[in-house]
Order: sequence, then C-alpha cells, then structure tokens
Amino acid sequence: MDMEGTTKRAVDGALILALETSCDETSAAVIRDGKHILSNVVASQIDVHEAFGGVVPEIASRKHVETITLIMEQAIKESGYSLRDMSAIAVTQGPGLVGALLVGIIAAKSLALALDIPLIGTHHIAGHIYANELVHEMVYPSMALVVSGGHTELVRMESEGQFTVVGRTRDDAVGEAYDKVARALKLPYPGGPHIDRLAAEAAEAIPLPRAWLESDSYDFSFSGLKSAVLAVINQARMKGEHLDEAALARGFQESVIEVLVEKAIRAVKASNARSLLLCGGVAANRGLRSALSDRCQAEGVPLLVPPSSLCTDNAAMIGAAAYLKLKRGEWTELDMKADPGFSLEEWSLS
Repeated sequence: MDMEGTTKRAVDGALILALETSCDETSAAVIRDGKHILSNVVASQIDVHEAFGGVVPEIASRKHVETITLIMEQAIKESGYSLRDMSAIAVTQGPGLVGALLVGIIAAKSLALALDIPLIGTHHIAGHIYANELVHEMVYPSMALVVSGGHTELVRMESEGQFTVVGRTRDDAVGEAYDKVARALKLPYPGGPHIDRLAAEAAEAIPLPRAWLESDSYDFSFSGLKSAVLAVINQARMKGEHLDEAALARGFQESVIEVLVEKAIRAVKASNARSLLLCGGVAANRGLRSALSDRCQAEGVPLLVPPSSLCTDNAAMIGAAAYLKLKRGEWTELDMKADPGFSLEEWSLS
C-alpha cells in the first residue's frame, strides 16, 4: 500500500467506508473525520427472524450475502463520493456471529486490496461506545454502560480508545433477558420495545427481586430475574388467575433498570469519571433513558446518549471507532480473521 499517500488522506478529511454485519443488520456507511455521517444505510432482518423468535445464524449470513453489495453501493451513492475517494475500509471484526462477520470481512478485504487503502478491523462494542462521538464531544476519563442483546458491560476509558472492562454480565445480557421474558408473555420479537411499551402503560408493578451480587461487584446477572418472571406466569396459569402482563413487564423493567443505574453511578463515582455514556441497542429503551437521565442529573454526572438510530447496530458507529485507529496508522493486515470472542481491551489503541 502507498502509506505516504494514505497518511495524508487520513489527516486531511479522511473518508471511511464502514461495514457492519455482526448479527442481523447489514449496514454500510461513509464517515468523514470520524464524526460526520455522510451516509448510513441499514437493512434489518427482523421480519425474517421474527417467525423463529430469535436470530438464526445461517439465515442471517445468507441475507448478508444477498444484500451487502447493494447496501455498499447505496451508501457510496448517498455520500456524494466514489469508492476511489475513500481513505480506508472499516469492518466489524468481532464479536458477533462468525458466519455473519465473515460476509462483511470478505467484502472489506476485497475493497481494501482493490483500492490499495488500509483495512481496519473494528471491535463491535467500541463502535457502540463511539457512536456517541458522532453526536457529542467525549471527555476522559469516562464510563460507558453498554446494554445490548449480547452484551451488558461497564467499560472505563481512561483516555481516547483505551478500554478497561470493570463489570460484565455473568449470564444473560439485558437484551437477551428482555427477549426471553417477551417470549414467555407471547410478545413479538424483538421483545425489548414491547416490554418497554407495556411497562409504561402499567398502573403498578409486580415486585421482583434485584440481583446485586457481591457488595463491591460491578457485574450483572439477569437469569434469576428471568426465572422469577417465569414463576409468576406459571403460578397465575396453575391457579387460573388473571395475569396483569403490564404490571409484570413494569416489575421486570424496574428491576433491570434499578440495578443498571445504581451500578453505573457507583462505577462513575469510584473511577472519578467525567461523564457516563449509554450505548447499545437497549439504550433506546425509554424507561432506562429516563431513569438514568434523572439519576445522573441528581448526581451532577453528565450523561451522553446517542439518538435511537445510532443505538442499534449500524456501520456509522464502526466508522467512528475505526477513525481512532486510522489517525494513528494502526491498520489491520489482510489476513485478519473473524473473531466472535474479540476482546475489547485487546482492541485498545497501542
């Protein structure tokens, strides 16, 4: 590759074509200077997977193959630039479904090789965190609360691009717990938005337990809460009693939110973080946004939350995170492999 030319482009108005295919959204975006979205095209597969009550990996991979070329072409067209104008190609390297990841990686490698520009393998969670960079000015040190279908983590950033995971789920992720509870209530997939809506409609909440774990732990556990919800449902059915589903949804959501908010605020205080970032697909949850906003305001902690369109999986967030590597000349070799268990801390800037 022409490294001298690449470095110049990276400094002067860098354009990154980013690809995201980690799960069930096929997305391509063009980002300028890591902060400006010129295009962000997302093709969702929700309608396909809804019949199965969850993502079917093989189907997800096939749908990515069918759509990725069209999505890339649309993203380039909407950006107003051409492929030859790109400074780098970014792609989600992991974590995610290995077959789905490979579709994006193969496309990204092909483009990087053909255009003779850098390839940047990008961590999916780093993307969720740096989605905030597209709409906010980030300050450090900072704490990120990552809540999605596959991840629930508290991540400290001492400086730009430096990640330390201080807490994580020991079993179900938040989004996974929402989906399982929704399935038990016979609500459509994905379950999060439906539980959120029901909870907002309830006049009262059915009391449910909180999993605090050890007193000094920032980890999470939601499998016991899920079991408690199932117990309430089964008890009502065995007794032939009416189940107030809205009240149960509110009880479940309040339990989840209280633990997330309390642990996040405690982590912010313990690490002297200057702000709290909310990120991931569950960050679109209205109940969580409201409760965290109120608590942060009371504690005097600045809260950064991206718009809902940047909370779910999208390529713009991958481009924002990849820019951290591009401007430091830390790009990826073309023999890069998909890494379903990719470590966020390993991806940190050198």
